[in-house]
Amino acid sequence: MGDAEMNEQEMPLRYGFNPHQKPARIFSRKGALPFKVLNGAPGYINMLDALNSWQLVRELKQALDLPAAASFKHVSPAGAAVGIPLTEALRKAYFVDDMEESPLMAAYARARGADRVSSYGDFAALSDTIDVPTAKLITREVSDGMIAPKYESKALDILLAKKGGKYLVIEIDPAYEPPETETREVFGVNFEQKRNNAVAAPDLLKNVVTVKKDFPAAAVRDLIVATAAIKYTQSNTIGFAVDGQAIGIGAGQQSRIHCTRLAADKADRWFLRQHPVVLGMKWRQGVVRAERNNAIDLYLQERLNRFEKQNLEVALEEVPPQLTYEEKREWLAGLKGVSLSSDGMIPFRDTIDRAHESGVSYVVQPGGSIRDDDVIKACDDYGMVMAFSGVRLFHH
Repeated sequence: MGDAEMNEQEMPLRYGFNPHQKPARIFSRKGALPFKVLNGAPGYINMLDALNSWQLVRELKQALDLPAAASFKHVSPAGAAVGIPLTEALRKAYFVDDMEESPLMAAYARARGADRVSSYGDFAALSDTIDVPTAKLITREVSDGMIAPKYESKALDILLAKKGGKYLVIEIDPAYEPPETETREVFGVNFEQKRNNAVAAPDLLKNVVTVKKDFPAAAVRDLIVATAAIKYTQSNTIGFAVDGQAIGIGAGQQSRIHCTRLAADKADRWFLRQHPVVLGMKWRQGVVRAERNNAIDLYLQERLNRFEKQNLEVALEEVPPQLTYEEKREWLAGLKGVSLSSDGMIPFRDTIDRAHESGVSYVVQPGGSIRDDDVIKACDDYGMVMAFSGVRLFHH
C-alpha cells in the first residue's frame, strides 16, 4: 500500500482517551476516511464526538428537512435542535440578542442553549454549510471543535482564527454511508453487530396506546428531535424536547427514573433561565458568558452556601432575591406541550408522574414492560398522548 493511499485511510490522533494512551490513530479498513481535517489536531474523544454528532444532525435534517445542530460532550449530546427562529426571551437567555440570526445559527444557539453549563467546551455538529452568522456564534463560545459538510469561505476564515488558530475544524462527506456491519474491540475481544439504522421518523408514532390519539405537527417534530438525541446518547436515556429543540437529556443512568429526574430538572432550569428575574440580571464589567452561565445555575439552586453567595456577588452588580419554591412552580406552570422520548421501555408510572410536573404532554417509548397498563393509565390520567414505537435505542 502506497503512502498516499495510507494517508487517505489512516490518521494519527494526539492520544487516546487520556494523554498517556499513545500512540493512537483512526483508520478505515476499506476505502478512504470520509472526512478531512481542515484545521487543528484531533484526539480520540474528539473523533468519537464528531462521528456520533454528525449522525445525529444528519438524521434530523433527513427527517425534518430543517437545519440541525448538536452540542456534544463526552460522546453524548448536551443539546440538539433544528433551525426554528428564536424568541426574544431565548435570544437573551442564550446571549445572542446582539447577533445576526440565520436558520443554522438558530439551530446551534438552541442546541447550545439546552444546557449551557454542560455545553462548555463542546464539540459542535451542523447539518448544513456553515454560514457567517453560525461561524460567529461558534467562535465566541468555548468549544473544542466542529464538524459540518461544507464551509463558506468567509465563515471558515472566522473559524480558523479561533483558539489562536488551533480550533479543530472537520469537513465530512455528506454522501458517505457506513457499512451495514460495525465492529469494535474491548479487552482484546472483537464485537460485531448490524449498525443501528432505525431512524427517528414519524413512523415510530403510529401505535398510539392512550385514550387521546392525536399528535400535533409540532409534537411530531419535537418527538423526532428527542428521539434522535437519545439514539446517540449513552444509555439509559430520557429526552425532553419542545419548540424544535432538546431542553433536557438525562443520560447514562442505571435507573430510568433517575434519567427522568435528571432530564426534567434540566428542562425546568432551561425554562427558569427565561424568567424575567434571570433575564434582567445586571452583570459586572468583564463577566464572560461562561461565568454568567455558572452564576445563573447557582442562582437557581434551592440553597446557597456562603462561597456560592460570594461567587454570585462577584458576578452580579446586585444579586436579586432567590426565587421561592412557589414562584418557581408558578413560572414552570407555563412550560407546556413538552415531548418525551425514552430509549428503553418505561417500567413504572413514576417516569410519567415526574414528566407531568415538567409540562410533558406527548410520549414515545418502545413499550413491552409488564406494567405497560400502569404507564398507559398514568398518561390517560394526565391527558397525555403516548405511542409505543416497538424500537429500543440503547447506545453504548
